[in-house]
Amino acid sequence: MTNMNRRSFLKGTAATSMVGIAIGAGVLKPTDVLAAWPQAGFEAKSVDGALNALHQSSSTTASSDINIKAPDIAENGAVVPITVSTPMAAEAITVIVEKNPQPLAANFVMGGGATGYISTRVKMGKTSKLIAVVKAGGKLHSAEKEVKVTIGGCGG
Repeated sequence: MTNMNRRSFLKGTAATSMVGIAIGAGVLKPTDVLAAWPQAGFEAKSVDGALNALHQSSSTTASSDINIKAPDIAENGAVVPITVSTPMAAEAITVIVEKNPQPLAANFVMGGGATGYISTRVKMGKTSKLIAVVKAGGKLHSAEKEVKVTIGGCGG
């Protein structure tokens, strides 16, 4: 058994060394393996600006097919759990907190055959509308929910 552990250790060391050499030689860049970062969307100061940066349009249609699960009252605005689901064939799901200084909270690009479902946590600076935008069939559909953020969980 000791021999197998030694072999596994040597294989892991060799693989790590090869990756380090590839990075050092400039063949492999750390940014090559990271997800795409829509910087302009996250830097936008308005809801329309964020949607335009991500989807080249800010025109959405209200949809009852989008379900937002979030607390009515968030006792801690730093960590607000949310879930967005839809039966639509979602290409992307975008989460926006309307009154945040930078409203775009998250953008998920869905792969083919993925279920229209995301669950995450967002930061909310104050009581605001939480807007879920689903891109399906090349069109933007939206739903919103008001979330009241309290200070210290006192309900005020």
